[in-house]
Amino acid sequence: MSTILYYISVPFGYLMKWCWQLTGNYGLAIILFTLATKIVLMPLSVWIQKNSIIMVKIQPEINFLKARMFGNFDAIADGQAEIFKREKYHPMITIIPLILQVVLLLAVVEIIYHPFNYLFGYSAETIDALAAVAGLDSSSSTCQLKIVEMMQTGEFMSLAGASSVSGISEIVTKANSLGLGFLGFNLSYIPAEEWGIYVIVAILAGASSFVMCLTQNVSNVLQHEQNKLNQYGIMALSIALSLYLGLFVPAGTALYWIASNLMSIGVMYLLNWLINPKKYVDYEALEESRKALAEAKAFGAESKKDNDYKQNKKREKADYKKFKGIANKHIVFYSEKSGFYKYYKDIIAELLKKSNLTIHYVTNDPNDVIFKIAENEPRIKPYYIGLKKLVTLMMFLETDMFVMTTPDLNTYYLKRSFIKKDVEYVYVPHDTMSTFYGFNEGAFDNFDTVFCSGEHIKEELRKTEEVYGLPKKTLVEFGFPLSDYLEEMGNKANEERKKNPKPYKQVLIAPSWQEDNLLDSCADDLIESLYGEGYKIIVRPHPEYVKRYGARLSAFIDKYKDRDESKLVFETDFSANESVYSSDILITDWSGVGPEFAFATKRPAIFVNTKPKCGNPNWEKVGLKPVEMTLRGEVGVNVEKSEAKNVKAVVEKLLGEEEIYGKKIAEIYEEFIYNHGTAGEKGAKYILTSLAAKAKQKKDKE
Repeated sequence: MSTILYYISVPFGYLMKWCWQLTGNYGLAIILFTLATKIVLMPLSVWIQKNSIIMVKIQPEINFLKARMFGNFDAIADGQAEIFKREKYHPMITIIPLILQVVLLLAVVEIIYHPFNYLFGYSAETIDALAAVAGLDSSSSTCQLKIVEMMQTGEFMSLAGASSVSGISEIVTKANSLGLGFLGFNLSYIPAEEWGIYVIVAILAGASSFVMCLTQNVSNVLQHEQNKLNQYGIMALSIALSLYLGLFVPAGTALYWIASNLMSIGVMYLLNWLINPKKYVDYEALEESRKALAEAKAFGAESKKDNDYKQNKKREKADYKKFKGIANKHIVFYSEKSGFYKYYKDIIAELLKKSNLTIHYVTNDPNDVIFKIAENEPRIKPYYIGLKKLVTLMMFLETDMFVMTTPDLNTYYLKRSFIKKDVEYVYVPHDTMSTFYGFNEGAFDNFDTVFCSGEHIKEELRKTEEVYGLPKKTLVEFGFPLSDYLEEMGNKANEERKKNPKPYKQVLIAPSWQEDNLLDSCADDLIESLYGEGYKIIVRPHPEYVKRYGARLSAFIDKYKDRDESKLVFETDFSANESVYSSDILITDWSGVGPEFAFATKRPAIFVNTKPKCGNPNWEKVGLKPVEMTLRGEVGVNVEKSEAKNVKAVVEKLLGEEEIYGKKIAEIYEEFIYNHGTAGEKGAKYILTSLAAKAKQKKDKE
């Protein structure tokens, strides 16, 4: 016998032999063997207990991460990896007990089936000779147990040739001393072959597993935090394995399994007493994080029973096939959801006006506004393709140019085409903020062309290329067409303010939705400071906050249900932006609405210094200061969270300086963004020029 299992079983065989010699009974030996292995493995159990406590301790942070990044699996994975590294949590440790359990089980089965090898210490030659006398195949798993039984009944010595086996008297004596009987059961019997009372063995094995899983679901530091599906899935698997062991292997193995399960319960409670999880885990934070994650999942879930879901799946399949079937797609626009069309609107309008191009528009949103627009414009071809199918579509994409507002190309799930290497990937901005601070590190490295909203973006990207040794991209002095629309709305609101002045000053509180936002940190102080005569406060939470943390928001609003509605309003209908432009002053944190409000209305904003929304921990490598930081002090003022209680004084000061700020903001705005009023033309001109060059290059090759 020279298998790997044999060498694994040898040390355990010595331990089992010692237990047998000590007790003189095989059943007691198996129980003592089980206890000994639990004691030997106790240091590992302690390590696993500590590691499990770390996992449960950091679970609230992970849950909040999953809620914030819901749907962005790569970002979640990266965030979890950072947390694990920081807390020195080892996720793979949890499989060590399972591996050891399997190894021990296999070793016990091997030892019980082969007492002549492990307990008596006889050579393969001697065992082969005994098998030959008994007329058995020595390679059979039950051979040695049958020989023991034949020796204990006296049948073996009556066989021809038995006495000729060297040392037979000693062998028979050892076999007779094995003591296979235990509590009325023969531990060498296989219950499935005996039935009758031996069915109890399988029942006890399954019951021990059930009790172990039940107690672990309640008291095991890590398993208690698993979802019900995992808990009961593990229980079902464990019970099924136990029933199998109880029926189809010798009863001695089932005895080991029963003893192991029951002792595992004892070890668990001992460890919980020695290293109490309640001393390390904030269970209130854990419960709150679960609710946040559940709300995010509820927001992100799409019911498979819903008729719209089924129809959209059919529609997606048809659109995917249609898109793949069209040759010579010169340009494709990609949108994550309906609201992103506004970033392309001016460019597409110019392309339709100044060329005969067909615009292929892929969206992840089945209700994207593009489908309505395409009804009146036959040269716009929209396709609904969900995110999962989009991943495949992009890998096999064939087009000359792919335009998108989504960063992190080729970093996460959206990859450059595998089959057409000369696709030009163009990034169109969906805000005017820095490229190296709020975005992930390397978010724009894999684009060929970037439409820049202003000179600051161009400077940042060139500096990033220099610092990281990247090839130079094509940087187009584009602008930000949406700012023209926002300015128009702001001008209308300003005219209305002059014509119909209000008897109060309107303050808009518009937080972001990331960690430590105004609503979760100091909104109460802001409201209490401003609530009273002369002010109307409008609290307008971020749409993502409403979707993800609805219960939290409802609880917050409920606190103020008795306040005068003419003085305090909570605005959760985002179909209109009237309050953004009609407000006299804005209070925000790191939301992009701050600069947008200031540029559109030419009125100042108050920026509360909550935790910055930074996507790139290495942003300082670039050597520039992000505009998120510089603009705050130019189009308004910064205040600390601790100053929120006295924000009324800051509001009054800024209201008194509105005219000064108006001139200052107008000057900054003029220089901050390229091509006011003509950005769409600039973008379309670049696209048409680039596509023409590609067409000429292709023709020259032919």
